[in-house]
Amino acid sequence: MKLGDAVSSAVSETRQAGNLRIARSSLIKSAHLLERIGLAAVGASCGLYVGATLLRQRDGLFESGWIVLMTTLYGALSYYVGIDLSRSVARKSISSLSEEYTGSEAVEIMSAAGTFVAAIAATLSDSILVLDQNLPNGLIGFVAGCWVVGSSLQVAAGTMARSYEASMDKE
Repeated sequence: MKLGDAVSSAVSETRQAGNLRIARSSLIKSAHLLERIGLAAVGASCGLYVGATLLRQRDGLFESGWIVLMTTLYGALSYYVGIDLSRSVARKSISSLSEEYTGSEAVEIMSAAGTFVAAIAATLSDSILVLDQNLPNGLIGFVAGCWVVGSSLQVAAGTMARSYEASMDKE
């Protein structure tokens, strides 16, 4: 009889496991992590285009393949950290009806500006590669500068948002 009870108990456990519900917060966290990894992949591909454009300029400063690796990794980091800001930071700036400055507005503006400038640099790099254009080194340097400034703005915005969020949690 004890063996029969054990089998029936195991079958009922299996049925309950089949209807197992994942906690909503863990599902949202998992989706958020996948979103951030996807953003990092987009940033890496944008960095790859910029690095390939810099590497293509033979008489320039960037004749080493390391520039491609560096721009790719920095692109992944900047898009992972900077684009997807915390929801609480965004809600704080929207829900603030007073005209007082909370600091979250600067974070959102920096993130948006960084994303825009980095995306423009990646688009220009893509067009230079696809259309096989030979441009002056000054213009290529401008594209690289836009990439560095845009990606750095994203990293700064993400860092500021997370430190802002941490200070909100302490209060």
